[in-house]
Amino acid sequence: MFEFLAAQPILLLVALVLLGSALGSVKLAGFSLGPAAVLFVALALTAVGVAHGVELAVPEVVGNFGLALFTYTVGVSSGPNFFGSLRRGWPTMLSVAGCLVLAAAVAALAGRLMGLSSAVVAGTFAGGLTNTPALAAAGQAAGQAEEPALGYSISYLGGVIGMLLAAAWALARGGKNRQRRPRLEQRTVRIDQADGSSIAELQERHRGEISFSRVRHDEDPEHTVVAVPDERLRRGDLVSVVGPAELLDAITAELGHTSSHDLVGEQTHLDYNRVTVSKQALLGLRLVDLGLPERFGAQVSRVRRGDVDLVATPDFVVQSGDRLRVVAPSDQMRAVRSYLGDSERGFSDINPTGLALGLTCGVLIGLVHIPLPGGGFALGSAVGTLVVGLVFGRIGRVGPVVTSMATASANSLSSLGMLIFLAYAGTKAGAGFSAAITSDLGWRVILLGLAITATAAVALLVVGRWPRRLPWPQVAGQLGGAQTQPAVLAFANERTEFDPQVGLGYALVYPAAMVAKILLAQALVILG
Repeated sequence: MFEFLAAQPILLLVALVLLGSALGSVKLAGFSLGPAAVLFVALALTAVGVAHGVELAVPEVVGNFGLALFTYTVGVSSGPNFFGSLRRGWPTMLSVAGCLVLAAAVAALAGRLMGLSSAVVAGTFAGGLTNTPALAAAGQAAGQAEEPALGYSISYLGGVIGMLLAAAWALARGGKNRQRRPRLEQRTVRIDQADGSSIAELQERHRGEISFSRVRHDEDPEHTVVAVPDERLRRGDLVSVVGPAELLDAITAELGHTSSHDLVGEQTHLDYNRVTVSKQALLGLRLVDLGLPERFGAQVSRVRRGDVDLVATPDFVVQSGDRLRVVAPSDQMRAVRSYLGDSERGFSDINPTGLALGLTCGVLIGLVHIPLPGGGFALGSAVGTLVVGLVFGRIGRVGPVVTSMATASANSLSSLGMLIFLAYAGTKAGAGFSAAITSDLGWRVILLGLAITATAAVALLVVGRWPRRLPWPQVAGQLGGAQTQPAVLAFANERTEFDPQVGLGYALVYPAAMVAKILLAQALVILG
């Protein structure tokens, strides 16, 4: 059986995904490994194969493609939120780098006490923090690959399991009190003030966190009109406001009082619908650039992306599959639906041109060599594709080329890429696992690897949660990003049903963690 699988790498790949997915769906005391089980199945099956004299391997090019696909789609999904959080996220990046420095210091001190060479210590550091580029950097600095590879292969499994347990603990702590995006509500407000502010001025005053859908002027109580940006509010007018409950309370107090009238329920002259954006020419444009008020007298009050409702602001960048809550004159709604596309294909469109362009740019960036004294390093395709994905997800389009992707499509491709990479990583680590763990250094390296992983996990939990009170799902995502480990992200996504905070936490720290670990692995060899 092992010889047959070794000769059929595609069959091996899908068999590992099948067995791992089946195991990952099993729950014990409410806990399941999820997609991360693919890694452990691949590692175990490969180790058994080696014991029978057969080496199982998923082709490296397939594994690297899976990783690039995974990191790129994570970036595309996280891009819109990432840059909004970047200004206040730099302390998080620095604190994560500090946690990794602490883990490197523990590695150097404990490794010296255990009598391990600096090359083995650096490899164990790379394995305990599950970072293959750091292993390559350690081998280059040491001038030989055998000792770093030994430490890496023994400590890698403990690095994955340790950080998975830390992520599980974080998510369990935040279970009942998980901080999710505030639910949007609608309220009709009677205007008591007389400053004559326009809809656009009010939105700008509240930083785009609220939107307006309908207005009924006091001098014309029989007609309700769409709240277009230049519509001005005067004393006695009724206006329909959409936003989080706390902000609705604030703007109600600012403008007047809550009215008993229901503007939404009255559809004599206006209609509202959820319309799916699927027309290619509109993707990547801002809502203001769609020109709905000018073309149809229509307005968007909120946007549903994936399973999340978002406030519709003029600068909101539209992606394929976004469902716009459109308010329009009844006789214009059909034209609005035709203009936006309103096709189900918007949910499943992978945008192959934008996907291929993003992967190409990301892989090329990953090949750029960064020189350092004694050598240097390349960031690798994982960092390159993640960075390009973040940028492409944020800008939406480059000239005529759409760079964004439907949320459902991005999540599906992300899961596929992750499963492929986990199968590859498991077969690669499993090939030398048995021989490494039974060597003379085996148990010392295991203890050192666990100490490195535990130090990093505890430090990341402390700085991720308590100084800044970040949501627990975001902390779990940061654990995966700091570990540069897709299995941890997959586990957290599975447990939170793809909470966007998880992907944001992962994307925020992943590039900084990757660079820090590459530099620290080299430093452990040079300074050891």
